[in-house]
Amino acid sequence: MAGQSDRYMSEDAARLSGATDRPDAQAPPARPLLARHLPWRWLLVAGMLGAFVVALLLFQPWASNAQSTKKRDQFASDRGGGGEAKPVMIDGKRTMGYLEAICDIGPRISGTEGMKKQQELIEKHFKDLDAKVSYQKFDARQRNKKTITMANMIVSYNPDAARRVILCSHYDTRPIADQEDDRRMWRKPFVSANDGGSGVALLMELGHHMKDMKLEVGVDFVLFDGEEYVFEQDDTYFFGSRYFAKEYAKIKKKTTYTKAILLDMVGGKGAKFPVEQNSWRLQSKLCDEVWGIAGELKCDRFKNELNEVPVQDDHLQLNSGGIPAIDIIDFQYKHWHRLTDVPKNCAVEPVEDVAKVLTVWLQRQK
Repeated sequence: MAGQSDRYMSEDAARLSGATDRPDAQAPPARPLLARHLPWRWLLVAGMLGAFVVALLLFQPWASNAQSTKKRDQFASDRGGGGEAKPVMIDGKRTMGYLEAICDIGPRISGTEGMKKQQELIEKHFKDLDAKVSYQKFDARQRNKKTITMANMIVSYNPDAARRVILCSHYDTRPIADQEDDRRMWRKPFVSANDGGSGVALLMELGHHMKDMKLEVGVDFVLFDGEEYVFEQDDTYFFGSRYFAKEYAKIKKKTTYTKAILLDMVGGKGAKFPVEQNSWRLQSKLCDEVWGIAGELKCDRFKNELNEVPVQDDHLQLNSGGIPAIDIIDFQYKHWHRLTDVPKNCAVEPVEDVAKVLTVWLQRQK
């Protein structure tokens, strides 16, 4: 994930409150009993009561009032649809092995030999699992730097489906560890295990389970290049996701991306996932789906509260290109952009929880 102050948006966060204190609707007071010696009035009363009952059944005022009193920070568990979707239990040891293999390459900066080695590793992995792998190659230039070639990697399941969803992460590493207090440390090798690496490792593990899930849509795993290709605070960000969104405009007539979930820093020890503010501001219904499923599965590290700051990340580029997207992110990871962002400071438990939520979510998409 890119820099700190430059990743915060200046506008106020969307508020989650807004519930009314109005109590649930109650039936009106009963009418006075009518005299027994007026039988025609009994017929009138019966007719009025019958009409009243029918009106209650048709319009259900108690339901609308209950909905109006529901607070917006209580994420609905039924937003994602029904069905018999079951969470996937990933192989934690294998997942962490993928993370270590990625980090053993060393820095994977855009346009470098390290990035090329990572691409070869990931491509072989997914092709061995019978997935379709393709690249979006493009030239990019950071200010005061030479032009380099970047490449988004796309791993496709059910590639002929017109309706598709995206799980995505960036897979490049930042050229400098700019959160180190000692600037002399900035240029030392920085493997960025959680910040990018954990999302890639999770997608590699999910590749083993995709064929066994009952899916009604096509699924693309997208790995964005150039998210971290930043040297100064006012440099350009999000090269890969910006290019992806631009290219999507050319294929909208035959391919529709209905939703996208971005994974960023999902593997830190003790990770918590509150709702990222820009995700809620732009795509509250999609947040409801994902955090609602987490509630069903009792994945308590998904918190029904807003993150402390709105985060600028690849999901904003997707939204600007017409793809509804949200960000699952632990922005309290203390090793962020530090040399200590290494596999030993990551853990499989948060990745397992994210996998459970994502796999149920995927199976509910239509």
